[in-house]
Amino acid sequence: MTLKLRAARPVLLTLVLALAAPAFAQSTPANVDTRLRAVEAEVKALQRTVFPGGDGKYFPPQVQPGQTAAPAAGTPASTPVSDLLARMDAVEAQMARLTAQGEENANRLAKLEAKLAAGGTETAVTAAPAATGTENGATTNTNLAAMTGGAAAAPKPAATTASALATATTTKTATTPAKPAAAPSSRVAAVKAIQKPATSDAGDDEYSYGYRLFDAKFYPEAQQQLKMFLQKYPKHARVSYARNLLGRAYLDDNNPREAASWFLQNYQAGRKGDRAPDSLLYLAEAMRQLKDSTRACVALTQFGEDYAAEAAGRLKGQYDAIRATVKCN
Repeated sequence: MTLKLRAARPVLLTLVLALAAPAFAQSTPANVDTRLRAVEAEVKALQRTVFPGGDGKYFPPQVQPGQTAAPAAGTPASTPVSDLLARMDAVEAQMARLTAQGEENANRLAKLEAKLAAGGTETAVTAAPAATGTENGATTNTNLAAMTGGAAAAPKPAATTASALATATTTKTATTPAKPAAAPSSRVAAVKAIQKPATSDAGDDEYSYGYRLFDAKFYPEAQQQLKMFLQKYPKHARVSYARNLLGRAYLDDNNPREAASWFLQNYQAGRKGDRAPDSLLYLAEAMRQLKDSTRACVALTQFGEDYAAEAAGRLKGQYDAIRATVKCN
């Protein structure tokens, strides 16, 4: 009996190994199957990101893994390796579709950005109460842009500044003023009667003469005289006074647009100038006369920030009077 068992052991061992072979063969792709399932889950998540629903939710991906059809009767069952290959084909197809979709989206975005860049943008001028800032800071520059309709903050020649302001503060094309008619002999005589000072300071004499013409209400003659002074003595101590007075000569001569250009230029040329506060306040008045309350309010706000001492002292009466006639938010 013992001899029979010993003789049967090789046969039994062979049979056990034969029975265990399929299970061993199937255990090998089990690890691969787990990894493949993880890859498929990642692909589904990626699809949900690429194809989001319009309501914020996500819908199942349009590309589904290939469904294995039920084998027909009499068809041999597929092997684990062939199943894995089929699933891998499905995963690769999904990845290819997602890659193509990503490239299409990137191309559409690039075209959209190119159209936006080519189309350009329009600059809108809005006025808002200025935040606290320094004299040369971003707040001041923003307010200057609002006062001028986007004109540069750096000082410009008179003609350039006037032209920029005229373009920014009206929608109508400014017409070239006609040449003034010849003054009657009585006016000529009255102008000649105003004496020009003669002191050791020739520049101050020219300015003082312009002021005397202004004070006598000979505004065109005062404008001509003050312009001559500014051209001849651009570094004189009275330059800030002259630009401000020139603006007043236009303002009192019922030309607030030209007046505004000189007031603005004087403020921009030197905000610590002797008459820079006056010019900024007169600029608000010129904008008020032009019925541009938006820029008038911006000028008033800037005046209150830059020149608080003048607003409470020397120019308080004029400041309060203008504010009373302009509605600012």
